[in-house]
Amino acid sequence: MMHLPGHTEVVPPHRRYDAVAEASAALVIRSYSSSFGLASRLLAPAIRRDVRNIYALVRVADEIVDAPRPEQGLVDRSNELDQLEEQTAAAMITGSSSNLVVHAFARTARRVGIDLALVTPFFDSMRADLTQVEHDFESLAAYIYGSAEVVGLMCLRAFLAEESKADARYDHLAPGARRLGAAFQKINFLRDFGEDCDGLGRRYLVGLNPDKPDEDAWSLWLDDIDLDLTAAAAAIPHLPASSRVAVCTAHDLFAELTARLRESSASEARRQRVRVPNAGKAKIAAGAVARRGMPRGARGVTA
Repeated sequence: MMHLPGHTEVVPPHRRYDAVAEASAALVIRSYSSSFGLASRLLAPAIRRDVRNIYALVRVADEIVDAPRPEQGLVDRSNELDQLEEQTAAAMITGSSSNLVVHAFARTARRVGIDLALVTPFFDSMRADLTQVEHDFESLAAYIYGSAEVVGLMCLRAFLAEESKADARYDHLAPGARRLGAAFQKINFLRDFGEDCDGLGRRYLVGLNPDKPDEDAWSLWLDDIDLDLTAAAAAIPHLPASSRVAVCTAHDLFAELTARLRESSASEARRQRVRVPNAGKAKIAAGAVARRGMPRGARGVTA
C-alpha cells in the first residue's frame, strides 16, 4: 500500500500506476496540441481525463506513422503499429497494459463504453497512411471516418458516460460528432497541404494538384467544411453542460481557421501553415464560456 502524491489516504499500489498512466496521457496532449489542449481544459475533470486518454493513444499511433525515427523502415513502422493495436485490444479486455498510454486508454474505453467497432477503423486508417499516397473520394471518406470521425465518437462516449439513457443519447448525437470530427480532419488537410505533399508525399485532397492547385477546388473544400461545421453546431447545444463549452470552443477555433483559410489560397497554404494566435484562441474560448457553449451563429436550445 502507498500514498498518491498530494493525498493522505492509503490506496492500493495499482492506483499509483493508474495515476502515472493518466499523467502520461496528459503530458502527451500538453506537448502536441495547443488547440485541443485548450478546449480540453474546459471539460469537467473526469471527462477531461478520459478525453486526454483518448487523445494520447491517437497521437502515439499518428507519431508511429508520421514521425518515424531515421533508422525505421516501412516494415518496422507497420510492425510497431500492429503491436500498438494488439496491445490496445488486449488491454480493453483485461483493463491493464505495461504501455502507459495504452493502459490509460483502456481504462477509459472500459469505463465509457468504447469498443473495437471504433478502435479498429482508427488503426485501419493509420495503416493506410503507411502505403496509400493518393485518395479518391471513396477511399478518402473511409480514411476520414477511421482517422477522425471515430475519435469524435470516442469522445462522445466519454461526454455521455454518466448520462441517463446514454446509448439513446449517443445515437442521437453521433451524426453531429462525426461531422465535427470530419470537419477537423479536412481543415487539417488544408492547413497541412504543404507538409502532406512535400514532406510526407501524400495527396488527401481530391481535385487539388499540389503542383498546380485549383483555387475553385480549394473553395469547394472550404464549402464542404462549412456544411460539416454547421451540422455539428446544431448538435452541440444538446451535449451535457460538462462538455458543451469545450466542444463549442473547439468548433469555433476550427471555424476561425476555416475563415483564415478562405483569406488564403492553396498556393499560400502550401508555403505557410495557417494558425490562430494564442490571444485569438483565448478570445474564442472566452466567447464560448460567455455563450454557455452555444457555437457562434448557432440557434437552438442550450438545455
